[in-house]
Amino acid sequence: MKINAQGIYYRDLNTTIREAVLAGTDQIELNNVNGQYFIGDGINKPVTITINGVPGNDLAAFMNGATIIVNENGQDNIGNTMNAGKVIVHGHAGDVLGYGMRGGRIHIRKDVGYRVGIHMKSYQENKPVLIAGGKAGDFFGEYMAGGVLILLGMFTDDPAKDKHGYLFGTGMHGGVIYVRGGVDESRLAKEVGVFELDDHDRAELEGYVAEFCRDFKLDVHEVLKERFVKVLPRSKRPYGNMYCPMPR
Repeated sequence: MKINAQGIYYRDLNTTIREAVLAGTDQIELNNVNGQYFIGDGINKPVTITINGVPGNDLAAFMNGATIIVNENGQDNIGNTMNAGKVIVHGHAGDVLGYGMRGGRIHIRKDVGYRVGIHMKSYQENKPVLIAGGKAGDFFGEYMAGGVLILLGMFTDDPAKDKHGYLFGTGMHGGVIYVRGGVDESRLAKEVGVFELDDHDRAELEGYVAEFCRDFKLDVHEVLKERFVKVLPRSKRPYGNMYCPMPR
């Protein structure tokens, strides 16, 4: 099914999408998208939505099983509280990606903004994974409680830009961040440390990166030939000393 989104108000566009999904459509192509909000939000069917244009904020929020492919750039808040499914963005994306994300995959080919992966979490087998192929702004992995963030620093339109910003991992207390080529430790938050990968890490990382490379038709061996490090929290309660004890 093809939908021409040019000039369509975001609520009307999303109503059309939801009606198509309820009718059993499993392939939707949206053309001339120009900033419409909330595309794919809350969809819990295995539908694939291909977006030609730039969707607005909160793409795939609360999504539970759909696949969204963006052939240009994305904006802010992609995958907010997403539970399952996949988002693939062939360009750049904005700030606060994967906020509270609980499962699924977000693959961004190029650069991402600030506060990516904030409050990501996992439970048992439900583990969210967010991969940025380019570079990232400040507060990468902020308050991260679970899941996996991967920063490649490879596919960017600004080679002179630093791979990541300041306060990397602020408040992180769970999950893991893998970074290709190492990190600038002067930009790390005090709550995290840098460690070498073990065999389990390498196996896990190779699987995630291979899937990312399939989505963008990249050479997985080229991506993996560089050394990776992992960033982990030093504590599960980094701000525990800031709270008063409960009276007994």
